[in-house]
Amino acid sequence: MQVREGYASFRGHRTWFRVTGDLNAGGPPLIIAHGGPGCTHDYVDSFKDLAATGRAVVHYDQLGNGRSTHLPDAPTEYWVVDLFLAELNNLIAHLGIHDYALLGQSWGGILGAEHAVRQPVGLKALIIANSPASMALWSEAADRLRLALPTEVQATLLRHEDAGTTDSAEYRAASDVFYARHVCRIQPVPAEVARTFAAIDADPTVYHAMNGPTEFHVIGGMRNWTIIDRLSRIQVPTLLISGRYDEATPETVQPFADGISDVQWQIFERSSHMPHVEEREACMACVAQFLEQRLD
Repeated sequence: MQVREGYASFRGHRTWFRVTGDLNAGGPPLIIAHGGPGCTHDYVDSFKDLAATGRAVVHYDQLGNGRSTHLPDAPTEYWVVDLFLAELNNLIAHLGIHDYALLGQSWGGILGAEHAVRQPVGLKALIIANSPASMALWSEAADRLRLALPTEVQATLLRHEDAGTTDSAEYRAASDVFYARHVCRIQPVPAEVARTFAAIDADPTVYHAMNGPTEFHVIGGMRNWTIIDRLSRIQVPTLLISGRYDEATPETVQPFADGISDVQWQIFERSSHMPHVEEREACMACVAQFLEQRLD
């Protein structure tokens, strides 16, 4: 299998990318936008499996993360949706891609939806995986899921959030209880997921600026984000993916199903936030079938 890595210049910085397969064969390539904001491509690496169908798969690390340029001194207000939309457009142009499908996971799905509402000419299909249609819905869902945690875990989380000590080991241990239920149910987490978690720990600049200290305590710049009132602008075939135990609960995903005209939704019964890891073969088969039916 042909694999090519490189960098795209972007506003004086560099965006790392990897292409698995041949961009000039097998129909429109699939571009993978990772989550966070502030994760890396590692935990969504499994989508490279789809290159076996003959379709090229493009992974990249968003600015500030992974193998792309890090900017730990950039002000909080630097990290906005439009920055990452411009970076995605720049990468597409750098690779000379004309027609493509876009798969965004978690925050990547938010980015993908924002990309799609702008109706770019080359976008032919969209996959929104484990993403909310608004951060208000996300936070409400997180609050409900937290209420099901052991009482002592809930108390520990609240105590540290109130005290501003969310960087403590005790808070991290309590957070891990939530993560093991609603982020990745494979424990210990696979190596590629562990690499992404370690990368966030090493440089949490983007994650803290846009999200907050954890998945369920959203106090960053994205806290008021919503796309619900703009979803009718998405005019390409769209696949929604979520897990039965997902922190992206059905209530957070439902507006996508209601607001996008050409949409289908697959819930993976043994997964939480990472069906591409937790039910890898089934998830890849689902995406491959969607792309084959809607693109080829």
